[in-house]
Amino acid sequence: MTVRRGWAAAQRGPSAALRASGTGASVRRSGLLAAGFTYFSLVFAVGFVLGTLRVLIAVPAVGERAAELLETPLMILASFFAARWVVRRFRVPPGARSRLPVGLVALALLLIAEVLVVLLVQGLSLHEYAASRDPVAGAVYLAALAIFALIPWLLRDAG
Repeated sequence: MTVRRGWAAAQRGPSAALRASGTGASVRRSGLLAAGFTYFSLVFAVGFVLGTLRVLIAVPAVGERAAELLETPLMILASFFAARWVVRRFRVPPGARSRLPVGLVALALLLIAEVLVVLLVQGLSLHEYAASRDPVAGAVYLAALAIFALIPWLLRDAG
């Protein structure tokens, strides 16, 4: 790296200086991991609040299936706003190569969290959990997980 190129990159910020020095791939990779973790954290927090309200208020009023089906569009909307914020905040470039990993990292973390809650908090095996799910609400939940993973990629340029 020449002094002039290094100075110009340093003036543009630390990530530009690292890219100019040849370590940009690891910075981008760690940035995508951080974006995925942030996306997961935001949506998980909203899901925790909505899930609590669902169990305490909606389930007694309308039943388990209806409560879960009512919660799903709210979670998808929360996922949209969280993804849009994360893409802007982390300046994730448009395209599948950059944005799909954000959603897939978030999905992996969400599935790990779900399994931990099922095993440790609910005390169920994975088989018992799957058998206890309502077939309609369960299918909608699986579709919502796929949408959650794809939203960062499906967003138009949020820059």
